[in-house]
Parts: sequence; structure tokens; C-alpha cells
Amino acid sequence: MKVCSVINQKGGVGKTTTTINLGGALALMGKKVLLIDLDPQGNLSSGLDIDPSLIESKNVYHALVGQNKLVENVCETSVKNLYVIPSDNNLAGAEVELVDVKAREFKLKESFTEHLDNFDFALIDCPPSLGLLTINALSASDSYLIPMQSEFFAMQGLANILQTAKLVKRGLNPKLEEDGILLTMFDSRSNLSKQVYHEIKQFVGDRLYHNVIPRRVRLAESTSHGIPGVIYDPNCMGARSYIEVAKEFILRSQGLRMQPSQKQAFLPPDPVDRLGKKEPTI
Repeated sequence: MKVCSVINQKGGVGKTTTTINLGGALALMGKKVLLIDLDPQGNLSSGLDIDPSLIESKNVYHALVGQNKLVENVCETSVKNLYVIPSDNNLAGAEVELVDVKAREFKLKESFTEHLDNFDFALIDCPPSLGLLTINALSASDSYLIPMQSEFFAMQGLANILQTAKLVKRGLNPKLEEDGILLTMFDSRSNLSKQVYHEIKQFVGDRLYHNVIPRRVRLAESTSHGIPGVIYDPNCMGARSYIEVAKEFILRSQGLRMQPSQKQAFLPPDPVDRLGKKEPTI
């Protein structure tokens, strides 16, 4: 099983949407996927319509504080091959409870067991911070994925994330690798978005995913129905983009990069050009 943390210390950049839809897309491809909600806000859990009463007994909080193992908190979703370990605001107290605990950075990793080996991928939805919960996620992961918006402050935040990941790799998890950077909530009508995209691409090179995720109402709407956008409206451009991201994700997991011959016919060489031409509004 490959474990990947979805991280960004800035809120509202599409971490949870990316985790849900990337997980949903991988599940549609026949992969068995586990989503771990490590954000006390519990948006991933509610976005997959997990019964709040069930979360009281099955919660990632229990695994973090040593009450049980992660596998004991796995819940089914309405999507075949897609499972979730939910959370709620009780998780906010975990950081306080773990302050004086020995090896507190490894509590999530310690709760992984061989019983989870039947999953192909585990995606961890991290909170919008670089605190203890995110450190636990990175310590337990093989890689990390950074969703970020194409806006002015994105590059400054990226430097902080990369520095944190570097420190975790050096001191806590030597096997940690960067999976890539995914541009989300892209507005094809904005010249600033296009400018920032090209600046980021110039700065990080092929670390940037070829596909970008456009800002689409249908992706946000799907969470109110408790299912991933890739299933709610598979013809939406946002859903189609996440399907392509999932293909790239699998390739990157194998140490490869997407080649021109592997791209779908509707994808031109530059995704910014694609999103800027005759794009539907949903």
C-alpha cells in the first residue's frame, strides 16, 4: 500500500476536494482506496456522507491516542472500493493530549497494521496547518501531494511546505518523497491565474502535474450529496480533470511521468490553453 499525504498549510486550496475526487477516481479504476480524515473539521467525512453517530465509535482520534488501531475505524462509503477513516472536532484535542507523549510524531504510523495491506492506496487529508497532525501524516507517508491555487501568495506558502517536508524527511521519515504539485481551482478567465501557473511551472518543472483542476460548481455541489464529483457528474470538466490526475498519480507512484502519447485526446500540450477555450460553465 502506498500512503500519500495531501498537504497545504493554507485553507481553502482544495485539499479535501482533491482527496475525495482523487480517491474516487482511483476507486473507479479498480484500486482499493482508503481515505484518512486527519482534519478536525471533518469535511472529508461529511463530504462522503458518513453517519455522524458512527463517527463517535469509528474515529481516527482513537487510533492517534492509542485506544485502537486504524483498521478498527474503517468505514465503507457508497462508492465501491472506497473506504474512509472519519474524524470530527474531537481530533482537535489530540495535539494537546500528545504534547508530552514520547515519540508523538509517530502515533499515526504506529497505528498502521498489516491488516491495511489489502489497500492499494491510502490518502491522508491533512489539516490546514503544519502542526503535529500534519507531521504525523508525513511521518507515516511514502509521499506527499501539494494542492495549491494559482494566486500570488501560493509560491510563498509552497516554500514553507517544502521546508517542513524536508525537515521531516531528514529527521523522521527518510523514505518520504514528493509526489507532485497540483494546481486547483484554476480560473481560466483570470490572467493572474495563467501568469502564476506559468511561474510555478517554471519554478518546479515536471514536479507540477500536467493537469490542472478548474474551478467548477459541480465539484463543490457533489459534496452536499455525499459522493465524489467524479461520480456525481463524470462529464464535468473538473471530474474529467481528476480522472487524468489519477492516471498521473499512478504513473508517479511508479516513478514515471506522463508522456504525450498517454494523454487523452481532449488534453492539448498546455492545460491552461485547454481550460481557456470554449470551456463550459459547470
